[in-house]
Order: sequence, then C-alpha cells, then structure tokens
Amino acid sequence: MGKLWYGGTIYTLEKEGTTVEAIFTEGNRIVQTGDKKQLEEGFNERIIERVDLKGGTMFPGFVDSHIHLIGHGEKLIRLDLSKMKSKEEVLAAVKEYSRDCTKGEWIIGEGWNENLWSRPEMIHLRELDEINTENPIMLKRICRHAMIVNTKALELAGISKDTDRPPGGVIEKDLEAGLTGLLKDKAQDFIHAAVPMVSEEYLQKAMRAAIKDLYLLGITGVHTEDLHYYGGFHRTYKTFKKVIEEDGHKFRSHLLVHHEVVDDMVNEGAGFLTGNEWIEFGAMKIFADGALGGRTALLSHPYQDAPETNGVAIFSQEELNGLVAKARSHNLPVAVHAIGDLAFEYVLNAIEAHPLAGSGRDRLIHAQILRQDLIDRAKKLPVILDIQPVFLASDFPWVIDRVGSSKMDYCYAWKTLINEGLHCAGGSDAPIELPNPLFGIHAAVTRMDRNDPKGIVYGREQALSVYDAVCLFTKGSAYAACHEHDRGMIRKGFLADFTVFDRDIFRVPSTEIPEVPVRMTIIGGEIVFEKEKL
Repeated sequence: MGKLWYGGTIYTLEKEGTTVEAIFTEGNRIVQTGDKKQLEEGFNERIIERVDLKGGTMFPGFVDSHIHLIGHGEKLIRLDLSKMKSKEEVLAAVKEYSRDCTKGEWIIGEGWNENLWSRPEMIHLRELDEINTENPIMLKRICRHAMIVNTKALELAGISKDTDRPPGGVIEKDLEAGLTGLLKDKAQDFIHAAVPMVSEEYLQKAMRAAIKDLYLLGITGVHTEDLHYYGGFHRTYKTFKKVIEEDGHKFRSHLLVHHEVVDDMVNEGAGFLTGNEWIEFGAMKIFADGALGGRTALLSHPYQDAPETNGVAIFSQEELNGLVAKARSHNLPVAVHAIGDLAFEYVLNAIEAHPLAGSGRDRLIHAQILRQDLIDRAKKLPVILDIQPVFLASDFPWVIDRVGSSKMDYCYAWKTLINEGLHCAGGSDAPIELPNPLFGIHAAVTRMDRNDPKGIVYGREQALSVYDAVCLFTKGSAYAACHEHDRGMIRKGFLADFTVFDRDIFRVPSTEIPEVPVRMTIIGGEIVFEKEKL
C-alpha cells in the first residue's frame, strides 16, 4: 500500500529540466513516476494516501555532503558568536553568558569570525581573564581550526609559555606577555583533552536539535564526521543509534570515520558502507592542513598578508602516505581535508602511492586553492571533490589579500572543476557555516554574498547554473557516498526522499533563491516536516 504524490512541479534531475506529473511510492521506495492519471489507474487499489503538493516544487532529497552533525546541534544549544560584528560584542556576550555559570564550569562559545568585525583585532587572553578567572573559557573560531582561551583554560590544559609547539599546531606567543591565548589546529588538542566529557543526554540533545533544524531546511541526510569526539567512537556511535534508530528520528547519516578511531570501527565488525539505510560507515577521514582564516591552510607559496608563513602541514608526506596505506589495509577509501594547494598535492601524492583497490572512491574535501596541474592529476583518479560553495560568501573579499590576487585563478573554481569532468558534491561544513543548502546554491550561482547590499560578484566566470548547483546537493552527494544507483534522483527504485519548496528555484530570480521557503521534507516516504503544520 502506498502514496501518490502530485499537484506540483516534480524535477527528477535525471537530465536538466526533466519533470514528471506524479510519483507513486510504497514504503521507502519510488515504485513508479509518470502521468498522474496513468499512475492512478495502474495502482488504484494500492493507493491509500494522496499527497497534494499544492503547487510546490519537488526535488530528490537534499543531502549535505560535509557537516558535523553533533557540532551543528551544539551550536544551536550553546553560546553562538557567529553573527557578532565586533570583538567588544563577543566579549560582552561571553560576560553575560558567564553570569549563569557555576564556578569551574567551562564557558564555551562557538563561531567568532574576526573578518566580520569592524576592526579585526584579535581577542587576547587577558581580555577573557578580565571577564572571568574562575571559569575556563574556550571560544572557537568559525573554522574550528583556531580558538581563544583564558589563563584558567591554559592552566587546566597544562600549557605554559615554555610549552613546545606540537607538530601540526600553533601556540601563539608575543614577545612582551608570552601566551596570547590563541591556539591553532593540533595545539587545540591540549584544550580538548582538558574539557570534561559531556553527558550522553547532552549528545542526544544536540543531535535532536540538529536533525530538527535540518528537517526545516529540506535536508534528508548528511555525510558527517563526529566519531572521534565526545568521548570516542563507541559513545558517539551509540548516540546515532539512540536518536535515529531507537527514538525514530528518521535521518540518513553517512559516517566518515576519523583515522584515530578506524580501528574501533573495524573491531566493531564494520567496514565501508556497512550498517543500514539510516546509519552507514563511509571513508576514513584525515586532515591534511588547517584553514585560511587562521592562515593554517597549507599553500605552495607564502601568504601575501603574512609572508612569514605558508600554513601548517598536519602530517608530513611520509605520515600522510602511511595513513592512506592504513585505510587501504582496511579496504577503505579516504576523505581528506585539503584546503591549500600544497595540502592537495600531498594528498594526491599519497593516493597515487597507495591507489584505491577496493570499492568506493576517495574524497578530497574543500579543494579551495588549486592549480591546473593538480586538477589534471585528480582527473586520472577515482575521486570526488567535496566542495562548500557557501564558503565564497564568507571568504571574499578578504581571501584575495590573504592568498594573493595573482594566485586566484584556480581558487573556488567550481565551474572549472565540473568542466574538467571532476565529480563534485555540495556541503556546508556546518557548524562552520549555516547548513541551508539554498545559501550554497545561491553562492554557487551568483558568486555573491547574500548579505552584501552592494552585490559584488567574485569570479563571475566560475558561476554554476542552478541545475549544476542543485546537483551538488543531490546527485553529487549520492555519488560521494556510492549511492548514485538509489539516491539523488527521482526514479523508479530510488529512495522516497524528497525536498519540496514553495517556489521553483529554477524560475525565481537567482538573488531570491535564499528566501524560498521549504514546504515539505520527506524521508523514506514519510513527511517529517510540513510548513503548514509548523
């Protein structure tokens, strides 16, 4: 017994512009698509429910190919600093938040971004000490590759002015006062180790908040990396099982597995694409470099605005090769964070040294700063590039001064990547960015910041069509997870996951795409969000 979906524009995405009038689903699958009258006649006795889209526009379910699901939930339930426009506003928010904290409790803020401030002057630990000396304070930068902490947090983490910089990390010091409180990349691990383990109830609360929010945005599933954190593999995996399977919050989660907990996954008897339709394991996750915001993305040349550095290599070439070899020993593809071109080069070297022999395809995440020779090499490999178009809205124009205008030809060059035949998937990297897929589509199509009143366009020649941008979050995400045969399109036999908008984003002015409301989110043939019943 099934459902008939009709009454709107239904894009199958099999080809650009292809639509059908209606869909018949049973259980979690699409049984048939086509003419409404023919479906009614053919499945008359099996249709037990009719769902009128009321003029809405239906797509295959949108999937965020790069997110940190629990981290997004944490941002929703913690002190959010991401919209603040000055250092003073951040400090005031921390002071206000600290009033309700008990002595010794960690004060954790998420998402500060000095590039949004009227004066991008960095917060110093002494300013946090002026707010509170009895509570450790940790304020995470929006990229999560840098944080500012107070003296109490440094003491609990065992960091002093004599602490050596760890490989792949930065402990910032100044000549006059010693430690500044700014830690980057692997140096943050000292702080993470000092923060008390959160409760299982906290993890479940964060995940529920995240899934509920993603329902509202039309997102039916994610590719997420959480398992290394929050007390380790088993504890975090248990949270996914509890919230999604036991509590019945339908949501498709493809889990990337951090290299430090891959052995835990293997000992669990799991492997690539094992699991079930709700929770499955994906590639082994590795970080090759940091981020552009903190100048830790690894470039092949010095930063233009800080020529003393070209970024941070989280691993040497030999170490990176060893990690890829470890993945291959478990028949796993790799998913590697590589923002800078030198990091991307290191990853290609490692993949070429240890080619993928088993199933799947390797994933290079971010791929923001590239070169033509790197693109040519990537084209010869079974890889997909996992890109975040919404980064353009956040990173321009300051990234031009950081990288150098003469080095920007292959930066955020998504049209070039697609034209060169590389497969691309679309994500948000939430909680780094907001996970609304329409924000990413808008950035990919317009090459503008949706909040910029001047409407400045950056790299117009790299703009995607709306169709190509939508495919990043549908067909692209399906391909990245090796589900191109049952997800990402509206086709017979595919999963009945759909995203329905109030308006047709192929027909509205591109500048209005971010404002189009979600009407319905459907997962496995069941409506998990409906605007009219909100």
